[in-house]
Amino acid sequence: MQNSAKSSWVTDKLMPPIMKFINTKAVTALKNGMVYSLPFIIIGSVFLILANVPYVPVATWLADHGWSAVFAQANNASFGMISIFTVVGIAYVYVRDEGQEALPAGFTALVAFLLLQTMSVPNPVNEAAYKNIDKLPDAVQELLSSPVAGVLNTANMGGQGMIAAIIVGLLVGWSYSAMIKAGWKVTLPEQVPANVAGQFTAMIPAFVVVTVSTAIFAIFKYVFHTDALDWIYQVIQTPLQGMSDSFPAVLLLAFLVTFFWFFGVHGGIIVGAISGAFLIPNSFDNMVARKAGELTLSNPSVHIVTNEFLNNFINMTGSGMTIGLVVFTLVRARSVQLKTLGKIEFIPGLFNINEPFLFGIPMVLNPFLAIPFFLTPVIAAVGTYAIIYFGIVPPLNGVGVPWTTPPIISGLLAGGWQFAIWQAILIAMSTAMYFPFALKYDKMLQKQEAENAAAAEEAATN
Repeated sequence: MQNSAKSSWVTDKLMPPIMKFINTKAVTALKNGMVYSLPFIIIGSVFLILANVPYVPVATWLADHGWSAVFAQANNASFGMISIFTVVGIAYVYVRDEGQEALPAGFTALVAFLLLQTMSVPNPVNEAAYKNIDKLPDAVQELLSSPVAGVLNTANMGGQGMIAAIIVGLLVGWSYSAMIKAGWKVTLPEQVPANVAGQFTAMIPAFVVVTVSTAIFAIFKYVFHTDALDWIYQVIQTPLQGMSDSFPAVLLLAFLVTFFWFFGVHGGIIVGAISGAFLIPNSFDNMVARKAGELTLSNPSVHIVTNEFLNNFINMTGSGMTIGLVVFTLVRARSVQLKTLGKIEFIPGLFNINEPFLFGIPMVLNPFLAIPFFLTPVIAAVGTYAIIYFGIVPPLNGVGVPWTTPPIISGLLAGGWQFAIWQAILIAMSTAMYFPFALKYDKMLQKQEAENAAAAEEAATN
């Protein structure tokens, strides 16, 4: 009775405000807009692996023949541009969901994103190579110390600009939609083709957004002596990335995914959409450190918790890490329900898809399996964090492994053979966690099935 009351309180009091927040226009645009960057993260990761093949003879041959640089170029143009895809995607989705022409809004957000940053980079000349630089003519010294103007800082296009891209995408999507709804648009006669008229419709909102962005750029440049993207990175993104890389954050991520699922809400999508704003930049930082040969925790830009940490370790084989329950259903289950579901779930489970279990067993609101469902991913998260923190294994390498990649393979790609072995250990741990609880649940189901069979037989006889 007490458990029922607690469940009712969570369902009736706690979940509604959480779901109200999750279903807001902003969070929906964030969740669906960032999806547009995922294909390019995966594509870029493939070329990252090719550019940094772990087998030394092959890696040496690729580097000597120039192929490593070619593959790195492909990585830089895809994974290296995730902030571009994010800002366009978020503004596009926001305006699309408002029922308006969305592509011009995406382009407007891109213009604002580019406009808010200083179009220059530090001089790439390594001054340390000039032992007597102070003896050079003043004009040469000034040239070497001056930034290179008229270029884009590619760091802002990647993980460093992610939070700024989210903010700009949301603000442009919201303001653009509001202006269109308020009638701030140029309306052309019906005879004008729709594709042409649509672009004129976007002119006034785009002009306002660009004008406001220009004013913001000027304020940051002349008042704060920086640019908006760098300010956001230093003041907002860096602290948030630090928080996401902490041990408490790992516990929270592991708990929240199964918490939402226990009440029938897709925890993986909800947690992944929000945490991706911080964990994807963490992955990007690790990727950059790997390319530079500095993937160690002594490097302050390297992170323990990345997007792959969540997808391929906390959520390995699906939310709740239910692979152990799959093993039980295949080798020990006696009830028809569990044996049947085990056969259905085995293949999807290898690809980290466990909805047949979550709704079929069900795991949702199931008190018999709640303990392993909540604890197994938490134990996996704590263990994975610990082996990286204490240097037993290296940090994850930043490769964007698709969440559907089977365990062992995903560990190999995300961190090397050590993580493949670790995932095998986690599978054994999951099996040990689920086994005693599943055994009791299976006996209860057997009893229910026997009673139902007896009742059906009696009804048939009568």
